[in-house]
Parts: sequence; C-alpha cells; structure tokens
Amino acid sequence: MATTLKLIHEKGFKATTMRDIASNLNFEVANVYNYIDSKQSLLESFLDDISDEFHLSIDNIMASTYSPEEKLRSLISANIQLTASKPYEVALLMNDWRHLNGNKLKDFLKRRMDYENKVSSIITEGIKRKQFRKMDIEIATYSVLASLRWLYSKYTDRVTKLNPIEIEKQISDFIFAGIGRI
Repeated sequence: MATTLKLIHEKGFKATTMRDIASNLNFEVANVYNYIDSKQSLLESFLDDISDEFHLSIDNIMASTYSPEEKLRSLISANIQLTASKPYEVALLMNDWRHLNGNKLKDFLKRRMDYENKVSSIITEGIKRKQFRKMDIEIATYSVLASLRWLYSKYTDRVTKLNPIEIEKQISDFIFAGIGRI
C-alpha cells in the first residue's frame, strides 16, 4: 500500500482513479475491488490509521508524569518520528482529509480538535507553572502545530536527506525560543 500512498500523493486524491490504483498494484481493476471497497473507503482507512497513531502518541504523553516542557518536547519528537517514518500517510492527513464525507468528515474534525485541545492544555499548564512565557494559547498552539505540519514534504520529495534527530533538535530549539520564559 506504500506505493498507493505515494501515487495518491503525487497525483492528488481526486485525480487518482481506481484504475491508477489497480495499475500501481499490478492488479486488474475488477480484482482491486476484492481488497478495496472504494477510493473513499481507502482514504478513510489510511486517515483513521495515521490519526490513531498521532492520538495514541499524544494520549501517552498526556498520561505521563512529565512536566509541560517535557510533554511538549515529547510531542515534537513523536510528531517528527512519525512523519519521518510515514511521510505519505502524514501528507494524506495534512492535505486530503478535505475529501472525507458526512460523518467521517465530522468525526475527523472532532478528533483534530481534540488533538489541538491537548496541545493547548500542555501549553496552558506550562504557562501556569511558569515553564513557558505568558502568551495567547491559540496562537502558541497553532504556531507549534504549524512548525510540524510542513515536515512531511521534506520526506516525500526524496531529494532531501533529513536526519530526524537533527530536525527534532532544530524545531524544538525554534519552538522553545518562542515559547520559553523571557
């Protein structure tokens, strides 16, 4: 399925047909339907799986006894490691969720909001404990997330060779220079 994810990333979800997917998998189109109900169900499955991984990660971080600073550093690390290991899945998560329909879209948006709220709660707690400087929580949350959301593009271009450990340090340093105590 990795080649299918790459195909969808390169062509775009809307432009990718079941015929393209079948060809990519070396199947006849009719045979693809033995494994995949529809292009929509494939998207839903991919998005559910990668979203579950991000949520499992943040839930474990939230349940830890770490300080807010350690939680935020762990969140940054987990995001970078997941992006480095599954860039096409993350690309789908960042770009193609818009093609979800009905309840699947509603559920996805709720889960995304839940994730963002958990990031906000880490930042809020960090401000309360004076580990982070006082700032607008929403701006801080979206700044942290924006610092991480673009990264998949550096792993999908296959030209750039990035060491996730070095990226983690650079992004963490950047975020903590802005969020840290003044």
